[in-house]
Order: sequence, then C-alpha cells, then structure tokens
Amino acid sequence: MVFPESEKLERLVGLTSEILRLHGYNRIETPVLESTELFVRSIGRETDIVNKEMYTFEDQGGESLTLRPEGTAPVIRAYLERSLASRGLPQKLYYCGPMFRRERPQAGRFRQFSQVGAEVIGSDDPFVDAEVISVSDLVFMSLGLKRYRLLMNSVGCRECRPSYQETLVAYLEKTRGDLCDRCARRASVNPLRVFDCKEEGCRELIAEAPAIGDHLCDACLAHFQSVLSNLDNLGVSYVTDHRLVRGLDYYARTAFEFQFDGLGAQNAVSAGGRYDYLAEELEGPPTPGVGFSMGLERLALSLSAEGLDPFEPTRLDVFVAGVEDADREKVLATLTGLRRAGISADADFQGRSLKSQMKQADRLNVRLVMIIGGAELGKGEVVLRDLGLSSQWNVPSGEVVRSVSDYLLRRTGR
Repeated sequence: MVFPESEKLERLVGLTSEILRLHGYNRIETPVLESTELFVRSIGRETDIVNKEMYTFEDQGGESLTLRPEGTAPVIRAYLERSLASRGLPQKLYYCGPMFRRERPQAGRFRQFSQVGAEVIGSDDPFVDAEVISVSDLVFMSLGLKRYRLLMNSVGCRECRPSYQETLVAYLEKTRGDLCDRCARRASVNPLRVFDCKEEGCRELIAEAPAIGDHLCDACLAHFQSVLSNLDNLGVSYVTDHRLVRGLDYYARTAFEFQFDGLGAQNAVSAGGRYDYLAEELEGPPTPGVGFSMGLERLALSLSAEGLDPFEPTRLDVFVAGVEDADREKVLATLTGLRRAGISADADFQGRSLKSQMKQADRLNVRLVMIIGGAELGKGEVVLRDLGLSSQWNVPSGEVVRSVSDYLLRRTGR
C-alpha cells in the first residue's frame, strides 16, 4: 500500500489507539513469526485457517513456524510467558500490525492485512464484554460511519455446547446429502463451522438448523442477557443472530461481529468474542478473556463506501526555494532550523529553476514558500509567500522560525 492510502491507515491506527488508551489499554507487541503449534492448539486443527490459510515453514533447526494469522493467541502466549497476571488483573492490552492468511485476494481480503486488536484478560464480568464491543462502536462513530450493524450471539460453554453440538450433528446428518462437500466434512468434525458457509444451498438448510440460543445453560443465558443489557446502557445498538459463530475454535459465550453495507461478501470490519478456555489450552491457569480485532483495510473501504474522508490531507508547512545565486548552506541551515522547531519543511534537490520550484511547491500543496536568494540575503531578509492567498512579504533572515511559527498559528491554530 502506498501514499495516500498508507497514510490513511496510519491515521486509523492513531485514532483507534487513542480511543483504546482512553479506555485504559496498554500497547503490546508480539512477533510476526510464532510456533505453528500455538495456532493449531488455539484456533483449532479443523478450522480453515489452520488447514488451508496459514503460511507455515520449517526453519534451519527443523522448528515449524507460522506467520501469525491472528493476534489473540500470541497475546495470550505472551501474557502467560511474561507472567503479566503478577501486574494485576484484568490486563487490558492492545496491538496493531500485519497478519497473514493464504487466501484468494479480492476486495476486502488480502494475504497481508493490518489489524488493531484489544484483549481484556482476567475478567468474566459481562460489562467487560460490552465495553470491548463499545470501543469499535466509538471508533466508527468518531469517523462518521453510519451504515453498519452489530450482530450478537452466545456460543455457549463447556457445559452446554456439547449437547447442542449433538443436536446440530443429528440435524446435519439428515441433510448431509444436500450439503456442499466442505460442510459434509465439517458436520462430523467441527459442526459449528457449517454456519460459516457462503454456499446458498447450505445457507438455506442451515437457516432451519437448531439455534444455540435455545440450548444455552442458565449461566450462559444470564451472562448473554447481561452483556446485552450493558450494551443497552452504553447506547450500542445490536441485532441478535443465533447463527453467528466465529471462525476460531477458542470462542466461548459472547461472539460478535460488526458488518458494513457496501463491502460485498467481506463485510465484517470488527469482530471478536470471549475465550475463557484459551489460556488453559496453552497450558496456563484458567483465565477468562475477551477481545476484538479490527481490519484496517476494510475500515478504509467502509469510509470510501460512505463517501467519507475524515482526515485532512497532510500538508507540508514550508517549501524552501533557492534562486540560482542562493547559498546552499543557508538553505540547508534554514531547513534544519524549521524542522527542529516542529515545522515540516522541504526543499529542491534537483537544481530546478525558481519557476519549476514554485510549480513543485504548488503540487505539494504547501502552506508557505520561503524564497532565499542572493539579493534578499544581502539585505538580511527572505521572502515568504502564501500560495493560497497569493500574497508575499519579507522577513528578517534571523527571525524566520519565529515568523513562520506565528503565521502558522494564525492560519492553522497550531
């Protein structure tokens, strides 16, 4: 991704990170390369991610490594290995960076994509689920987005999910001949994954399948109702969808997904849920957790779909133009002084004529052009020109930084 799209993603990271910091989250960094076993044990051996989408290879020592396809399992691994529980619970952590999945590239789906994600580790309070969900909602509202909906479900726990899966398998056995080949295999090894199928025939059959919401134990039902009640109190709108499951096996109880209009099939921009058994799967103590991940490329596409461009384009403050007899050392010294004062500045490095330099400044949409020439320097002055206002004035060369700073403050408020 190149400028200006790359800068839009950087701005989205900055906005989301600031909102997370306001909620008490701290940044964590995990490696791009992790042990393959980490993802097999956490995501699930029978998931599409593990079976078909991971980039996996052996290093020189024979260890199987994988480019991380998602961020939660690495965060929990780091939480356990670094004994972060000793710092107090819950731990509220967020991350951002590239993820990798070997998928067929299409609109909204890339083999390398960027995510911002957050995890709350060590609390099973339903309010935490609602707060995690509300973070994404706040990001979207801050950007002016409106055409999205939040889908909510509970996928049960160790107590109630096994009996539901038996009921679901029994239903799928009756329809196995009408299922696609993938769902026919899933029906016996990982039945919940049939709800991920995009085949129209399977979706029609699945629409009549038993809903997990009708099979929740009392504890899961109470937890889910409390999550929804907290979302109501936070002013977050949602739709309950008992067919919603996530494509990773570690989810338990809360599962959610923000879907956007105008993105086609790849319309999930932010999603997540609770993973109360993940730490145990990674040989840690029982530790509840909940989190989300947000796809930045899809978020940028959502802005485009709604015709929104919430970020002012980056503008260079000053372009220093030197005429032919200008002292190059003076030009470089001026650049350095401006930059050290926090003023963005650049200059010509190709020996262009003054006319060509002015054209370059116009292309860069700079706020001010500073013209340095032998005649002006002989008077101890430089010329400042505001291209937008078509006005110019002279300032003493020793007062350049102060003059530019004062002018930018009046014009831009900074």
